[in-house]
Amino acid sequence: MAEITVSDREALFVTYLYNELAEDMKRRGEARLFFGDGRTVLFLRTEGDLFPLLRDRIAEVLCVGYKYAYLRERLNVRLSEKETKILCAALIAADLEGDKGYVRRKILRSDEYCLDGIYTFRLGAIREKWERILGYVPEAFSSADLKQFCDFLVGESRTKVYLKENVLFGENFTPLRLSRLTGEEDVATEIVLSDAGFVYCLGEIEEGVEDFLQKFYAERAIFS
Repeated sequence: MAEITVSDREALFVTYLYNELAEDMKRRGEARLFFGDGRTVLFLRTEGDLFPLLRDRIAEVLCVGYKYAYLRERLNVRLSEKETKILCAALIAADLEGDKGYVRRKILRSDEYCLDGIYTFRLGAIREKWERILGYVPEAFSSADLKQFCDFLVGESRTKVYLKENVLFGENFTPLRLSRLTGEEDVATEIVLSDAGFVYCLGEIEEGVEDFLQKFYAERAIFS
C-alpha cells in the first residue's frame, strides 16, 4: 500500500481534501486527519493510483481556496461584504479551468504534499496573473458593474446545475462544495463558482437565494 501525507497551515483546506476523498478512500484504503503544531496533516494509506484524483482536489484547493484568500486580501472596492464575495467567486469561475490546468502541471507525483509550499514556490507565475486581473477592477467598481460582469459570465455559459433543499448539484447530480473553500458554504457563492449558465430549482428555495437568482440569473433560473 502507498502512504501519502498532505499538509497545510490552514486546517480548512486539508479538511476539505479529507471530506472530498472520504468516499473513495473507504474503497481503497484509509484517511486520517491530524491537527496540531500549526499544521493540519492528512494521512492517506491507499491501494492503487490515487495521484490523478488527489492532484485534481489539490488543484481545487489552490485555485479556489488560495485564490479566494488572495483576492479578498487585495481587492479594494466599495461593495458590500456579500457583493465582494460574489465578485471574488466570479473572478475565480471566469478562469477556473485554465488555472486548474496550469496548477495540475505543477503538482508532481510524490508521497508528501505541502500545499503552502506548492503555492509559494511553484505558483509564482499564476499569482502574477491574478495580480494583473486585480488591476482591471477599479476601486469605483459598483454593484451595477458586478451585475454586468456576472451577466456576461452567465451568458457565456451552458453549464446546468440543480438546486434542491439548499444543496447545489452538477450536471451528473454530484453535490458541489467548492464554496467550502471560501470559509463558509453558501448557495449563492456555490452557484457562481460552478460557472452556471442555467439553474434548475427543484422544490422550495430560500428567500435570500431566490432574490439572488432573480437578480443575477433572471430567465436562466428555472423554478419547478
